[in-house]
Amino acid sequence: MGVRDIAHLSALQTARAGSNPPLRHYTRQFPKRFAELTDGGSIYWVIGGTILVRQFIRDVRAETEDDGTKITALALDPELIQLEPRPQRAFQGWRYLKPEDAPPDLGQGSTATDMPEAMRRELAALGLL
Repeated sequence: MGVRDIAHLSALQTARAGSNPPLRHYTRQFPKRFAELTDGGSIYWVIGGTILVRQFIRDVRAETEDDGTKITALALDPELIQLEPRPQRAFQGWRYLKPEDAPPDLGQGSTATDMPEAMRRELAALGLL
């Protein structure tokens, strides 16, 4: 089962960071343009078919699993930055999303910030937000 909502993502990450700091997300492929990711790049999280949140990528590290498999660890800033919801199929959210293709951060004063997350997702899916 995947992540249900932003609160669930936050809880999972808090537990993971507490047991094995720093907070990391693992992927198999080492990014060729990793310098771009650590120079203000973000990972974008698709939850329930909608991009809802992003996190800054602080570091990209080559690591090895216990069985010798090479993996890549994306060290993440713990802050979850909410976004204007946008329907999106799952994708590798760190893969060089151009600024003009990324959903904007959910701005202060936006009426959407006062809505429950589920309502924002539904309205975004309907193209009303």
